Amino acid sequence: MRIGIVCPYSWDVPGGVQFHIRDLAEYFIGLGHQVSVLAPADDDTPLPPYVVSAGRAVPVPYNGSVARLNFGFLSAARVRRWLHDGAFDVVHIHEPTAPSLGLLTCWAAQGPIVATFHTSNPRSRAMIAAYSILQAALEKISARIAVSEYARRTLVEHLGGDAVVIPNGVDVDFFARAEPNPAWQGDTIGFVGRIDEPRKGLPVLMRALPKILAARPGARLLVAGRGDEEEAVETLPAELRSRVEFLGMISDTDKARFLRSLDLYVAPNTGGESFGIILVEAMSAGAPVLASDLDAFAQVLDRGAAGELFANEDADALADAAIRLLADPARRTELRDRGSAHVRRFDWSTVGADILSVYETVTTGTAAVATDDRTTGLRARFGLVRDRD
Repeated sequence: MRIGIVCPYSWDVPGGVQFHIRDLAEYFIGLGHQVSVLAPADDDTPLPPYVVSAGRAVPVPYNGSVARLNFGFLSAARVRRWLHDGAFDVVHIHEPTAPSLGLLTCWAAQGPIVATFHTSNPRSRAMIAAYSILQAALEKISARIAVSEYARRTLVEHLGGDAVVIPNGVDVDFFARAEPNPAWQGDTIGFVGRIDEPRKGLPVLMRALPKILAARPGARLLVAGRGDEEEAVETLPAELRSRVEFLGMISDTDKARFLRSLDLYVAPNTGGESFGIILVEAMSAGAPVLASDLDAFAQVLDRGAAGELFANEDADALADAAIRLLADPARRTELRDRGSAHVRRFDWSTVGADILSVYETVTTGTAAVATDDRTTGLRARFGLVRDRD
């Protein structure tokens, strides 16, 4: 099958949607399919052979963050060229409502279109206001996928219609096989995310940290992600700042080793999350998870069975739960075991097969309609079509 996948966000700025698209493309390539990904990217960005650059992106506030998107006449021309050269059996657009390549592709593409909706934002005035503009494009979509029930709810409330829920995927074994790094072991709490993006929740964790460190004098916090490190610790007492270690951006391999090394992974995100891929990665690596009780996180953690939850933005609740878990190895082992079993439903072997099934459904349906149209046309030409009562 010839598969075209459209990434709305800049390929050179790491994010959950980009990682999902990368892994999905590589999963299908591994199965023998021909895959091309169209994505915004700076000219000097090294790209995998299956990625086609649509040109440089610009930063735009979107869904509580700053996304790097690509839009305009030049981008539209590149979309049309990519579609022409690819001659795809199916085009899979991610975030078709974002002002980026997905919307341009929706307008330009012919044939089967699958769209995945990642955003969970129940109060999006922008999406409501843009409905009349989006409607014509969205009507061309053959099948809709939402990565969670909360992304599906956003779609239904703002745009109408419905979607099948297929979660984000993870290569579970990649994380499970990683070797722990001894330098990252020993009463360690971990956080992965953009340091200076408030909704990722690092300030909440920083407010909880003094109480945690007072109860666990040997504990430390390891932070992986880009951002202003000095600003991140400015609210901490000076004597505690050495207990926070910033690792900067880390590779996928090091992220797997990082998660395998932790005594506790904390996800203090405050909102705007439709799924929670880092929770799945942490469970895959065998890290006990403590997360804010966002609806999407609760769903990923099986309502608290595969990881513990604390009240969103409540630093004291976070601290109390972290102290209790760090002092209870048996409970952490229980969470590891439950998480490792639960996470298998998010493995690419399951998720990829479900997405491929959607592709096959829409391409089979299109072929059936085309065959019926051709047959009807031939019958008409030869006088074989009669009026039906």
